Amino acid sequence: MAAQQQDVAMGVRDRIAEDQVVELAEMFRLMSDPTRLRIILASLDAPVSVGDMAEGLKISASLVSHHLRLLRAARLLQAERRGRQVFYVVGDSHIRSMLTDMVDHVAEGDAEAEAAPGG
Repeated sequence: MAAQQQDVAMGVRDRIAEDQVVELAEMFRLMSDPTRLRIILASLDAPVSVGDMAEGLKISASLVSHHLRLLRAARLLQAERRGRQVFYVVGDSHIRSMLTDMVDHVAEGDAEAEAAPGG
């Protein structure tokens, strides 16, 4: 079993170059900030404007814009202009899938804790 796990780990390592490991770590670092994660989650299902994000998250539009600049640079969000407004969305299916799976995972854990005796 340990050899099989090592083979799987080596397979992943073989698929990603060192500079890509650094890029991946930076993406996870960006997503580790709760405000940025809320912005990404708000943009998961449909494009959202800066104003709507700021209102929904109860933070200033300038703070949202600052975080959006970082998230776009890391290719975690994409922007699309509609007239005078810019809307942001998670445009990559890999990012969307990973975050949806992680949200489901966290929700499962909460449901299991509530269902446990004494929970």
